[in-house]
Amino acid sequence: MSLHASSGVDPAGKGRRRPGRLAPVVGKARKQLQNALAAAGYPSRVLVACSGGPDSLALAAVAAYFGRRGHVDGHPVTVAGVVVDHQLQAGSAEVAAKTVSVLRDLGLSPVEVRTVDVASTGFGPEAAARDARHAALESAADDLGCQAILLGHTLDDQAEQVLLGLARGSGTRSLAGMRPVRGRLLRPFLGLRRQETVEICEAEELEPWHDPSNSDPAFARSRTRVEVMPVLEEKLGPGVAESLARTAAILQQDADFLEDLANETYLSLVQREEGVAWLPEDAVRGLPAALRFRVIAKAAADVGGQQPGYGRLQAAEALLRRQGSAGPVQLPGHVSVSRLSLSDLAQERPRASGDSANAVPREAARCGKLVFRHQKPSQQ
Repeated sequence: MSLHASSGVDPAGKGRRRPGRLAPVVGKARKQLQNALAAAGYPSRVLVACSGGPDSLALAAVAAYFGRRGHVDGHPVTVAGVVVDHQLQAGSAEVAAKTVSVLRDLGLSPVEVRTVDVASTGFGPEAAARDARHAALESAADDLGCQAILLGHTLDDQAEQVLLGLARGSGTRSLAGMRPVRGRLLRPFLGLRRQETVEICEAEELEPWHDPSNSDPAFARSRTRVEVMPVLEEKLGPGVAESLARTAAILQQDADFLEDLANETYLSLVQREEGVAWLPEDAVRGLPAALRFRVIAKAAADVGGQQPGYGRLQAAEALLRRQGSAGPVQLPGHVSVSRLSLSDLAQERPRASGDSANAVPREAARCGKLVFRHQKPSQQ
C-alpha cells in the first residue's frame, strides 16, 4: 500500500486541514499528547519518530497540530520529524522518502531520514533493529536540539510486550512493559488502541504504510499480535489487552520501588578495586531474595556485564550456599563471579609463612566475599 497525504493537505504544504468537525478519537489523542508533554515539562522542541505506519503517522498528525499552533498550554513548541530506514526490506528507502514527504506536508520541520545498519547482537533481529533505531533517534535529537522524542507505541503494543514477558518467564522489570517516559523517549499513545490510530489516519486523510513484518509469523511479536491476542479476546472476553496494559502500569510502580531500594543497598555494600567489584557474602545472604538477586545483577553490570537471565542469577546466588571458595560462575558480557572463603585463607597462611614463593595472593584479602570481574573474550 502506498503512503501519501490526501488532498486534505493544502497545496502549499503547510499541513493545514480543511475546517470540519473534530473526530472524537483525534481529540482524545491530542489530549494524551498534551498530557505527556506537560508531564515532561513542556519541551520546546520535540522530535517525532515515524515509520509511516498507522501508529507513528497518527502521532505525527497529532503532534503537527500543536506544531502549527506553536504552543502547548501556552508553552512554545516546534515539531521535527525523523524516519529511520533499517534497510531490512526491499524498497525501504522509497517508503522512507514517501514518509518524509507526508511529514513535511503535515508541517513538521525539519524532517530527516536516518539510515542504519542493523548488526547482529546475539539477542535476535528485533532487538538489534531496536538498538540501531534508538541510537539513530538519540543522535537525531542531539543534532536537531530536541528535548523529547515521541514514539507511537499503543496500548496493544504494551499488552503484547507483557504477554511475551510472561511467555518467556521474565521478571518484574520485563512484565512492567514499556515506560511512558524513559529519558527523552515519550510514549503518549500507550492509552490508545491500535485501531484508534488507524481511525486518526482516516480522520486526517492520511494513508499509512503497513509493514509486512508485522504479520510475519517468523517473529514472536507478530505471532502474538496476529494469532494469540485475538484468541485471548475471543476465549476470555474483551478487555484482555487493557488488563495486560494495566498490569504493566502496576508493575512499573513495584519495579521502580525495588530498583531504588536495590540501588541504595548495592551502593552501601559494594567495594571496588582495580576493575573488580566485591560484596560481603554475609550481608548479601541476609537480604530478601528480591533484593539479593537485584544486587547481584547490579554488581555484574558495574564491572561491564549485561543483565543476567534468571538461571544465571540463580547460579551466582547459589555460591552463597557453597562451602569454601567456589566458582567462577560465568555471567553475560564476559563477567565471572566467585566466592572466596575465609576458611581457605586460614589454611593458606601457614604454607605462606617464610616462603615468598607461596605467599598468599593479594586478592585473597577479599575472602568471605562475592567477587565480580570482567574478562576479555580471549580469556573465556
